[in-house]
Amino acid sequence: MEIRGDTNRPNVVVPGPKRSQLRHLRYGHSFACGRASLYSGQIERTFNRGAVQRHYRVIALCLFAAACQSKTPGGTAAAPAVQTPTNVPANISHGEASVGSGAAAPISAEAPPRATQHLHRIRLEISNATIVIAPNVNYDAWTFSGKVPGPFIRVTQGDTVDFTLVNKAQMPHSMDFHAAQIAPSKYYVNVMPNDSIHYRFVALVPGAFLYHCGTSPVAAHIANGMYGALIVDPVTPRPAAREFVFVQGEYYLSPEAPGKARSLSWERLLNLAPDYVAFNGRVAQYAENPIAIKTGELLRLYVVNAGPNRFSAFHVVGGIFERVFVDGSQKSPLEGVQTVAVPVGGASIFEIRLKEAGDYPFITHAFADATKGAIGIFRAAGTGKP
Repeated sequence: MEIRGDTNRPNVVVPGPKRSQLRHLRYGHSFACGRASLYSGQIERTFNRGAVQRHYRVIALCLFAAACQSKTPGGTAAAPAVQTPTNVPANISHGEASVGSGAAAPISAEAPPRATQHLHRIRLEISNATIVIAPNVNYDAWTFSGKVPGPFIRVTQGDTVDFTLVNKAQMPHSMDFHAAQIAPSKYYVNVMPNDSIHYRFVALVPGAFLYHCGTSPVAAHIANGMYGALIVDPVTPRPAAREFVFVQGEYYLSPEAPGKARSLSWERLLNLAPDYVAFNGRVAQYAENPIAIKTGELLRLYVVNAGPNRFSAFHVVGGIFERVFVDGSQKSPLEGVQTVAVPVGGASIFEIRLKEAGDYPFITHAFADATKGAIGIFRAAGTGKP
C-alpha cells in the first residue's frame, strides 16, 4: 500500500531548521522536536525553542479567542434555552435523521481491500482545510491529507509501515499510531511547521486501531479533525464479507459569525458538550445516503472511536451481531450480542447479517449523540447468500 497526502509533491523529507544543539524535551502527549530522521535505528532530534514558544502562544490565543466568543458581554456563559424537538425526522424506529434516496455519501465508508504487499509507504501531509460537517455548516479543520477523518490505512500482520509526516500547517503537530509498538519519545514527537519526520514500524498485532495527532492539548487536535483508522489484518484472512469503516468523532463549535466557518470551542469541549457527533466526519451522511447491501450477506464493520470525549454504544437496529472482536482482539469474540461499547481511543470489529429487505439504522445507542448526527442506514435488498 502507498498513500500519499499530496500527489503533486515528491515523497521526500522536508528539510528542517539546522541547530547545533541537540536536545529532547517531553512536551504534552508528544515530544518537542524541530527535525527528526531515522538512520539505521537512530533518530536525530533538533529542538527549536522559539518554535515551541510560538506554538504555546498560538494555542493560548486560539483558546482565549474561543473562550471570549463563547461568553456574553457580561462575562457569563451564554445558556440559551433548549427545547425538546417535536418534529420526527424519519418515520421509522430510531429515526433520528432524515432518510434519503440512496445516492453516494460524501465520504465513502468502504474499507480498503486487503493488502497484497508487505511494505507500505505512507505519506501524510498536515494542512488546515475548510470542510463541510453538516448541511450549511463549514468548519475550519486541522487535517491529515486535507480531510476528516484521514485516509483509511490497511496492512497485514507482520507488514512494515514506512511512514513520512509532513507539516504544512502553522503550528507543531505529530502522529500517534495505536497499532505501533515503538518509543513515543523517539517517534511521536512534535513536527514543526515546514518540517517532517520519517520512521518505520512493524504492525505485529491484528485488529482495528486509531491514529491521531498527539500534540498538546491532544483534545483540541483530535476535535479539530486529526484522526483516522488503521486496519491490521491477521495473516490468515477473515471470511469474505462486505467491509465498512466508521470512525466516530465530535465537533464543538464556536458561535456563528456571518460568512465565516465555525471553529473549535474549547469551553464546550471541556464541558463535554459536542454540537455534532458524526461517523466519518459528516453528520448523518449515511442516513441521507443509505448504504446499499444485500440481505443475508456478511457485513464486517470496523468501528473506531476517535472521541475525544464520548463513548460509542454501537448498535444496528433490527440485527444481532454474530461476532464482535472487542477492541479488535482476535481472542474469544463475543457472539450473539446487541450493543457493544467502543471506548474513546478504542475500536471493535463487528460482524452481522441482516435478514430481511428494508432499512436498518446503525447508531450509537447513547441517544444524545445519535440525535447529534451519529446515525446511518443500511438499505438491504434482494437475497444474499446466508
